[in-house]
Amino acid sequence: MTEPVYIIGAGIHPFGRTEGRSGREQGVFAVREALKDAGLEWPDIECAYGGSAAAGNADIMVNELGLTSLPFTNVANGCATGGSSLVAAQQAIASGMYDLALAVGFDKHPRGAFNAKPSDYGLPDWYGQTGMMLTTQFFALKIQRYMQLHGISRETLGRVAEKAFRNGAVTPHAWRRSEIDLETIMNAPMINDPLTKFMFCAPAEGGVALILASEKKMKELGADGVKIAHIAVKTRPPDSFEVFQPGVSVKEGGKPTVLASKAAFEGAGIGPEDIDVAQLQDTESGAEIMHMAENGFCKDGEQEEWLANGWSERGGKLPINTDGGCLACGEPIGASGLRQVYENVEQLRGRAGERQVPGADGNGPKTGYSHVYGAPGLSAVAILER
Repeated sequence: MTEPVYIIGAGIHPFGRTEGRSGREQGVFAVREALKDAGLEWPDIECAYGGSAAAGNADIMVNELGLTSLPFTNVANGCATGGSSLVAAQQAIASGMYDLALAVGFDKHPRGAFNAKPSDYGLPDWYGQTGMMLTTQFFALKIQRYMQLHGISRETLGRVAEKAFRNGAVTPHAWRRSEIDLETIMNAPMINDPLTKFMFCAPAEGGVALILASEKKMKELGADGVKIAHIAVKTRPPDSFEVFQPGVSVKEGGKPTVLASKAAFEGAGIGPEDIDVAQLQDTESGAEIMHMAENGFCKDGEQEEWLANGWSERGGKLPINTDGGCLACGEPIGASGLRQVYENVEQLRGRAGERQVPGADGNGPKTGYSHVYGAPGLSAVAILER
């Protein structure tokens, strides 16, 4: 029997570009905001987990936060680094070993595309020489295949981006704070067919910190907690089609997101129909479309109807990526997955301001769903309850 775990503090450093402040310093900023939110001091934290892809080891944050001798574990898991940090912190408390834990992620990527190396993923140099380490090419090929199989139009890709920038315009922590109309998105320079430049996210900077507590500690502190109903992490099964995969199987295989989603719903004891607000990995418009189905919120091909009818808008039947997602916020790898959870915490607490989701009963959402996907085929899902 595991102990219930709650998020009692949430802090964020705005995403985008912050000259003169390192990625680690942005992470420290987020931790201090989370501590303030929870009404705690740094010495109160009993253990910490965190990481970044390009901004150094997270444990060095103790130089600024304080040398309290707490165990601080560095986490590295690609785009799922933040989600994996949250899993580790949740498990530390659920085990009964600790009452207060920190999950933190930050990054500061140089301008340009992510600089992945074939050898880091067990691939030969020739794979990089073909250009396939450039993820824009992989995502374009994957969505091309999906569109042909399930009748998805380019306009639907554009509608995903249009929604993202509309949500980002009312989100203080977003990088892209201006709306972009559908025509502009569709007619923007083509990066990798069928995706234009406004249909891709970009490397960015930012930091997010979450403070987790046992139920006993939350009550003792009188804190405003959001329960972690369940977290699930799954890697790729046989015959799946994932980032940095050198070939496509002739057989239709499973998908890590489908496996993680199913495990999370089973663990939480609810289904997709019970979710009030969702944050899905949207490294580009096609990813959000595919992940809507892979997470069980619709069937393959139904996204055409969803986007045309505005069902994934803030006022729709399932608001998706209410802060603009990766498309509007950018993707600092270490922080991105935690940003999704941060957004759901704000939504469930009713503190999301202009982007607040009303909820079925008019009193705000009661359940939040966060999904992150990373190379080379890893998915993490966290379900929150109020």
